[in-house]
Amino acid sequence: MVRAVFVFALLLSVLAAAPAARALDAREFGAELPHLVDWLGRIDGAVVIRLADGSHHVVGLDEQGITLSPRPEPLPPVGSSDPAAMPDEIVVTGENNIRAAWYRKPTERYGHAVLGDAIEAGGLALRLEGGYRENLDLTTEAVFEDRAPRIVDIDGDGVDEILAVKSYTRAGAALAVIETSDRGLRMAAESEPIGLPFRWLNPVGVGDFDGDGRREIAAVITPHIGGILRLFEWRDERLEPETEAPGFSNHAIGSPEQGLSTAADMDGDGIPDLLVPDAARRNLRVVTFSFGRFRQLAEVVNTDTIDLALLAQDLDGDGRREAILAPGGRLKVVVFKP
Repeated sequence: MVRAVFVFALLLSVLAAAPAARALDAREFGAELPHLVDWLGRIDGAVVIRLADGSHHVVGLDEQGITLSPRPEPLPPVGSSDPAAMPDEIVVTGENNIRAAWYRKPTERYGHAVLGDAIEAGGLALRLEGGYRENLDLTTEAVFEDRAPRIVDIDGDGVDEILAVKSYTRAGAALAVIETSDRGLRMAAESEPIGLPFRWLNPVGVGDFDGDGRREIAAVITPHIGGILRLFEWRDERLEPETEAPGFSNHAIGSPEQGLSTAADMDGDGIPDLLVPDAARRNLRVVTFSFGRFRQLAEVVNTDTIDLALLAQDLDGDGRREAILAPGGRLKVVVFKP
Protein backbone atom coordinates (compact mmCIF):
# COMPACT_ATOMS: atom_id res chain seq x y z
CA MET A 1 0.00 0.00 0.00
CA VAL A 2 2.83 2.40 0.86
CA ARG A 3 4.47 1.67 -2.50
CA ALA A 4 1.20 2.28 -4.39
CA VAL A 5 0.71 5.62 -2.67
CA PHE A 6 4.29 6.61 -3.47
CA VAL A 7 3.92 5.73 -7.16
CA PHE A 8 0.63 7.63 -7.37
CA ALA A 9 2.18 10.65 -5.67
CA LEU A 10 5.17 10.48 -8.00
CA LEU A 11 2.86 10.38 -11.03
CA LEU A 12 0.99 13.42 -9.76
CA SER A 13 4.23 15.30 -9.24
CA VAL A 14 5.40 14.48 -12.78
CA LEU A 15 2.12 15.65 -14.27
CA ALA A 16 2.18 18.79 -12.18
CA ALA A 17 5.72 19.55 -13.31
CA ALA A 18 4.90 18.91 -16.98
CA PRO A 19 4.45 22.07 -19.04
CA ALA A 20 0.84 22.59 -20.02
CA ALA A 21 0.05 22.63 -23.73
CA ARG A 22 -0.47 26.23 -24.75
CA ALA A 23 -3.02 27.52 -27.23
CA LEU A 24 -1.47 28.93 -30.39
CA ASP A 25 -2.24 32.08 -32.32
CA ALA A 26 -2.41 31.51 -36.07
CA ARG A 27 -1.38 34.16 -38.59
CA GLU A 28 -2.24 33.35 -42.19
CA PHE A 29 -0.46 34.44 -45.37
CA GLY A 30 -1.88 34.01 -48.86
CA ALA A 31 -0.57 34.58 -52.37
CA GLU A 32 -2.21 35.90 -55.53
CA LEU A 33 -1.39 33.29 -58.16
CA PRO A 34 -2.23 33.26 -61.88
CA HIS A 35 -3.48 29.68 -61.62
CA LEU A 36 -4.71 27.33 -58.92
CA VAL A 37 -2.31 24.97 -57.15
CA ASP A 38 -2.84 21.37 -58.27
CA TRP A 39 0.10 19.74 -56.43
CA LEU A 40 1.94 20.49 -53.20
CA GLY A 41 4.90 18.54 -51.89
CA ARG A 42 8.64 18.42 -51.24
CA ILE A 43 11.43 18.18 -53.79
CA ASP A 44 15.01 17.92 -52.52
CA GLY A 45 13.84 19.08 -49.09
CA ALA A 46 12.13 22.25 -50.35
CA VAL A 47 8.38 22.94 -50.34
CA VAL A 48 7.23 23.09 -53.96
CA ILE A 49 3.89 23.81 -55.61
CA ARG A 50 2.77 23.05 -59.13
CA LEU A 51 0.24 25.36 -60.71
CA ALA A 52 -2.46 24.30 -63.13
CA ASP A 53 -0.35 25.62 -66.03
CA GLY A 54 2.36 23.07 -65.17
CA SER A 55 4.86 25.53 -63.67
CA HIS A 56 6.71 24.67 -60.44
CA HIS A 57 7.66 27.11 -57.69
CA VAL A 58 9.62 26.84 -54.43
CA VAL A 59 7.65 28.28 -51.50
CA GLY A 60 9.36 30.52 -48.95
CA LEU A 61 8.41 33.10 -46.32
CA ASP A 62 9.88 36.46 -45.31
CA GLU A 63 8.72 39.58 -43.44
CA GLN A 64 6.47 40.56 -46.35
CA GLY A 65 4.77 37.19 -46.69
CA ILE A 66 4.98 34.25 -49.09
CA THR A 67 7.82 34.15 -51.61
CA LEU A 68 7.78 32.03 -54.77
CA SER A 69 10.85 31.09 -56.79
CA PRO A 70 10.39 29.37 -60.17
CA ARG A 71 12.13 26.05 -60.53
CA PRO A 72 12.51 23.63 -63.45
CA GLU A 73 10.09 20.80 -63.87
CA PRO A 74 11.37 17.86 -61.81
CA LEU A 75 12.78 14.82 -63.52
CA PRO A 76 10.57 11.72 -63.62
CA PRO A 77 11.06 9.59 -60.50
CA VAL A 78 13.37 6.61 -60.73
CA GLY A 79 11.43 3.35 -60.82
CA SER A 80 12.27 0.00 -59.29
CA SER A 81 12.62 -1.92 -62.59
CA ASP A 82 10.46 -4.55 -60.91
CA PRO A 83 8.63 -6.70 -63.50
CA ALA A 84 5.71 -6.85 -61.04
CA ALA A 85 5.64 -3.09 -60.36
CA MET A 86 2.43 -1.25 -59.58
CA PRO A 87 1.06 0.87 -62.46
CA ASP A 88 1.36 3.99 -60.26
CA GLU A 89 4.54 2.86 -58.50
CA ILE A 90 6.14 5.07 -55.86
CA VAL A 91 9.63 4.12 -54.68
CA VAL A 92 10.53 5.63 -51.30
CA THR A 93 14.13 5.81 -50.15
CA GLY A 94 15.88 5.60 -46.79
CA GLU A 95 19.37 6.09 -45.41
CA ASN A 96 19.56 3.38 -42.77
CA ASN A 97 19.12 -0.39 -43.09
CA ILE A 98 16.28 0.03 -45.62
CA ARG A 99 17.47 1.94 -48.69
CA ALA A 100 14.32 1.67 -50.83
CA ALA A 101 10.80 0.27 -50.59
CA TRP A 102 7.90 -0.14 -52.99
CA TYR A 103 4.65 -2.04 -53.37
CA ARG A 104 4.33 -4.66 -56.09
CA LYS A 105 2.15 -7.45 -57.53
CA PRO A 106 -0.97 -5.49 -58.60
CA THR A 107 -4.24 -7.26 -57.89
CA GLU A 108 -7.96 -6.54 -58.19
CA ARG A 109 -9.05 -8.99 -55.50
CA TYR A 110 -10.24 -6.16 -53.23
CA GLY A 111 -12.36 -3.72 -55.23
CA HIS A 112 -12.65 -0.90 -52.73
CA ALA A 113 -11.05 1.76 -54.98
CA VAL A 114 -10.64 4.13 -52.04
CA LEU A 115 -7.43 5.49 -53.62
CA GLY A 116 -8.91 5.99 -57.06
CA ASP A 117 -8.88 2.58 -58.75
CA ALA A 118 -9.53 -1.06 -57.93
CA ILE A 119 -5.87 -2.08 -58.24
CA GLU A 120 -4.12 -2.75 -54.93
CA ALA A 121 -0.77 -4.30 -54.04
CA GLY A 122 -0.31 -7.95 -53.21
CA GLY A 123 3.32 -7.60 -52.18
CA LEU A 124 6.13 -5.42 -50.87
CA ALA A 125 9.78 -5.19 -51.88
CA LEU A 126 12.73 -3.67 -50.03
CA ARG A 127 16.25 -2.84 -51.14
CA LEU A 128 18.46 -3.22 -48.08
CA GLU A 129 21.82 -1.85 -47.06
CA GLY A 130 24.42 -3.69 -49.10
CA GLY A 131 22.12 -3.96 -52.13
CA TYR A 132 20.18 -7.03 -51.05
CA ARG A 133 16.52 -7.27 -52.04
CA GLU A 134 13.75 -8.88 -50.01
CA ASN A 135 10.10 -9.49 -50.95
CA LEU A 136 7.01 -10.07 -48.83
CA ASP A 137 3.85 -11.40 -50.49
CA LEU A 138 0.43 -11.37 -48.85
CA THR A 139 -2.05 -14.21 -48.99
CA THR A 140 -5.21 -13.83 -51.05
CA GLU A 141 -7.03 -12.72 -47.88
CA ALA A 142 -5.39 -9.28 -47.83
CA VAL A 143 -3.84 -6.45 -49.86
CA PHE A 144 -1.75 -3.38 -49.19
CA GLU A 145 -4.36 -0.62 -49.64
CA ASP A 146 -1.74 2.08 -49.71
CA ARG A 147 0.14 4.22 -52.24
CA ALA A 148 3.63 4.04 -50.74
CA PRO A 149 5.24 2.21 -47.80
CA ARG A 150 6.67 4.37 -44.99
CA ILE A 151 10.28 3.82 -43.93
CA VAL A 152 10.41 4.80 -40.25
CA ASP A 153 12.04 3.74 -36.98
CA ILE A 154 8.86 2.97 -35.08
CA ASP A 155 10.31 1.61 -31.83
CA GLY A 156 13.29 3.98 -31.59
CA ASP A 157 15.98 1.28 -31.69
CA GLY A 158 17.88 2.87 -34.57
CA VAL A 159 16.66 0.28 -37.10
CA ASP A 160 14.00 1.25 -39.65
CA GLU A 161 10.79 -0.67 -40.18
CA ILE A 162 7.99 -0.37 -42.73
CA LEU A 163 4.61 1.05 -41.73
CA ALA A 164 1.85 -0.01 -44.12
CA VAL A 165 -1.92 -0.13 -44.50
CA LYS A 166 -2.97 -3.76 -44.84
CA SER A 167 -6.60 -4.43 -45.71
CA TYR A 168 -8.30 -7.77 -45.21
CA THR A 169 -10.92 -8.69 -47.79
CA ARG A 170 -13.41 -9.65 -45.05
CA ALA A 171 -12.36 -7.41 -42.15
CA GLY A 172 -11.13 -4.10 -43.56
CA ALA A 173 -7.97 -2.15 -42.88
CA ALA A 174 -5.29 -2.52 -40.22
CA LEU A 175 -1.94 -0.92 -39.54
CA ALA A 176 0.98 -3.26 -40.20
CA VAL A 177 4.65 -3.11 -39.21
CA ILE A 178 7.11 -5.08 -41.35
CA GLU A 179 10.68 -5.57 -40.19
CA THR A 180 13.81 -7.09 -41.63
CA SER A 181 15.32 -10.24 -40.14
CA ASP A 182 17.95 -12.88 -40.86
CA ARG A 183 15.19 -14.92 -42.49
CA GLY A 184 13.83 -12.14 -44.67
CA LEU A 185 10.92 -9.79 -44.13
CA ARG A 186 8.39 -10.55 -41.43
CA MET A 187 5.08 -9.09 -40.33
CA ALA A 188 6.18 -7.89 -36.88
CA ALA A 189 2.95 -6.35 -35.58
CA GLU A 190 -0.57 -5.42 -36.64
CA SER A 191 -3.51 -3.54 -35.24
CA GLU A 192 -6.90 -5.17 -35.03
CA PRO A 193 -8.68 -4.78 -38.39
CA ILE A 194 -11.60 -2.36 -38.37
CA GLY A 195 -13.97 -5.31 -38.64
CA LEU A 196 -15.86 -4.75 -41.90
CA PRO A 197 -14.72 -4.92 -45.52
CA PHE A 198 -14.28 -1.59 -47.31
CA ARG A 199 -13.45 0.21 -44.08
CA TRP A 200 -10.13 2.02 -44.28
CA LEU A 201 -7.63 4.03 -42.24
CA ASN A 202 -4.91 6.51 -43.12
CA PRO A 203 -1.71 7.00 -41.07
CA VAL A 204 -0.67 10.46 -39.90
CA GLY A 205 2.81 9.82 -38.53
CA VAL A 206 5.04 8.25 -35.90
CA GLY A 207 6.37 9.98 -32.78
CA ASP A 208 6.17 10.24 -29.01
CA PHE A 209 2.86 12.09 -29.13
CA ASP A 210 2.05 11.85 -25.41
CA GLY A 211 5.52 12.47 -23.98
CA ASP A 212 5.84 9.12 -22.18
CA GLY A 213 9.16 8.26 -23.83
CA ARG A 214 7.67 5.67 -26.21
CA ARG A 215 6.74 6.24 -29.83
CA GLU A 216 3.18 5.87 -31.05
CA ILE A 217 1.60 5.57 -34.48
CA ALA A 218 -1.14 8.11 -35.20
CA ALA A 219 -3.84 7.28 -37.74
CA VAL A 220 -7.32 8.41 -38.70
CA ILE A 221 -9.74 5.49 -38.60
CA THR A 222 -12.54 5.58 -41.21
CA PRO A 223 -11.69 9.11 -42.43
CA HIS A 224 -14.75 9.19 -44.71
CA ILE A 225 -17.35 8.21 -42.10
CA GLY A 226 -16.91 9.72 -38.66
CA GLY A 227 -13.12 9.79 -38.63
CA ILE A 228 -11.36 9.08 -35.33
CA LEU A 229 -7.78 10.17 -34.62
CA ARG A 230 -6.20 7.27 -32.71
CA LEU A 231 -2.78 6.54 -31.22
CA PHE A 232 -1.36 3.02 -31.29
CA GLU A 233 1.59 1.59 -29.37
CA TRP A 234 3.69 -1.38 -30.50
CA ARG A 235 3.50 -4.11 -27.84
CA ASP A 236 4.93 -7.51 -28.78
CA GLU A 237 3.16 -8.52 -31.99
CA ARG A 238 0.24 -6.13 -31.60
CA LEU A 239 -0.38 -2.46 -32.27
CA GLU A 240 -2.60 -1.60 -29.34
CA PRO A 241 -4.87 1.47 -29.29
CA GLU A 242 -3.96 3.94 -26.54
CA THR A 243 -6.16 7.01 -26.85
CA GLU A 244 -8.32 8.72 -29.44
CA ALA A 245 -10.41 11.75 -30.34
CA PRO A 246 -13.30 12.11 -32.83
CA GLY A 247 -13.88 14.66 -35.57
CA PHE A 248 -11.08 14.20 -38.12
CA SER A 249 -10.50 13.26 -41.75
CA ASN A 250 -7.25 13.08 -43.72
CA HIS A 251 -8.41 11.69 -47.04
CA ALA A 252 -10.91 12.46 -49.80
CA ILE A 253 -12.51 9.23 -50.98
CA GLY A 254 -11.27 8.22 -54.42
CA SER A 255 -8.18 10.44 -54.24
CA PRO A 256 -4.63 9.05 -54.51
CA GLU A 257 -3.37 11.76 -52.09
CA GLN A 258 -2.76 10.36 -48.59
CA GLY A 259 -0.73 13.27 -47.22
CA LEU A 260 -3.51 15.51 -45.88
CA SER A 261 -2.10 15.38 -42.34
CA THR A 262 1.28 15.56 -40.65
CA ALA A 263 3.06 15.64 -37.28
CA ALA A 264 5.35 18.39 -35.99
CA ASP A 265 6.11 20.19 -32.73
CA MET A 266 4.18 23.41 -33.30
CA ASP A 267 4.12 24.82 -29.75
CA GLY A 268 7.77 24.23 -28.86
CA ASP A 269 7.19 21.90 -25.90
CA GLY A 270 9.32 19.11 -27.38
CA ILE A 271 6.33 16.84 -28.05
CA PRO A 272 5.15 16.47 -31.66
CA ASP A 273 1.65 17.75 -32.34
CA LEU A 274 -0.77 16.52 -34.98
CA LEU A 275 -2.06 18.67 -37.84
CA VAL A 276 -5.20 17.03 -39.22
CA PRO A 277 -8.26 18.43 -41.04
CA ASP A 278 -11.63 18.26 -39.33
CA ALA A 279 -14.26 15.71 -40.32
CA ALA A 280 -15.40 17.88 -43.23
CA ARG A 281 -11.78 18.37 -44.42
CA ARG A 282 -12.35 22.09 -44.35
CA ASN A 283 -10.69 23.46 -41.23
CA LEU A 284 -7.21 22.46 -40.10
CA ARG A 285 -6.98 21.34 -36.48
CA VAL A 286 -3.68 21.44 -34.58
CA VAL A 287 -3.99 19.09 -31.60
CA THR A 288 -1.85 17.46 -28.93
CA PHE A 289 -2.00 14.37 -26.74
CA SER A 290 0.82 15.62 -24.51
CA PHE A 291 0.97 13.85 -21.13
CA GLY A 292 -2.10 11.82 -22.04
CA ARG A 293 -4.45 14.80 -22.34
CA PHE A 294 -6.07 15.62 -25.67
CA ARG A 295 -6.27 19.32 -26.43
CA GLN A 296 -6.78 21.48 -29.50
CA LEU A 297 -4.05 24.11 -29.82
CA ALA A 298 -5.34 25.98 -32.86
CA GLU A 299 -7.79 25.84 -35.74
CA VAL A 300 -7.31 27.31 -39.21
CA VAL A 301 -10.67 28.08 -40.81
CA ASN A 302 -10.88 27.62 -44.58
CA THR A 303 -13.57 28.34 -47.14
CA ASP A 304 -12.68 25.33 -49.30
CA THR A 305 -11.85 21.73 -48.49
CA ILE A 306 -8.31 20.45 -48.04
CA ASP A 307 -7.61 18.05 -50.91
CA LEU A 308 -3.86 18.48 -51.46
CA ALA A 309 -0.96 17.55 -49.22
CA LEU A 310 -0.39 19.36 -45.94
CA LEU A 311 3.20 20.13 -44.91
CA ALA A 312 4.90 21.55 -41.83
CA GLN A 313 8.29 23.15 -42.43
CA ASP A 314 10.39 26.09 -41.24
CA LEU A 315 10.21 28.39 -44.25
CA ASP A 316 11.67 31.56 -42.72
CA GLY A 317 14.55 30.11 -40.70
CA ASP A 318 13.25 31.18 -37.28
CA GLY A 319 13.39 27.64 -35.88
CA ARG A 320 9.61 27.16 -35.86
CA ARG A 321 7.63 25.27 -38.46
CA GLU A 322 4.82 26.77 -40.46
CA ALA A 323 1.88 24.90 -41.97
CA ILE A 324 1.65 24.94 -45.76
CA LEU A 325 -1.64 23.99 -47.40
CA ALA A 326 -3.74 24.84 -50.45
CA PRO A 327 -7.48 24.47 -49.75
CA GLY A 328 -9.38 24.82 -52.99
CA GLY A 329 -6.05 25.22 -54.81
CA ARG A 330 -5.27 28.51 -53.03
CA LEU A 331 -1.88 28.59 -51.34
CA LYS A 332 -1.81 29.41 -47.64
CA VAL A 333 1.07 29.54 -45.14
CA VAL A 334 0.15 29.66 -41.46
CA VAL A 335 2.54 30.87 -38.75
CA PHE A 336 1.79 29.61 -35.23
CA LYS A 337 2.94 31.39 -32.09
CA PRO A 338 2.10 30.88 -28.40
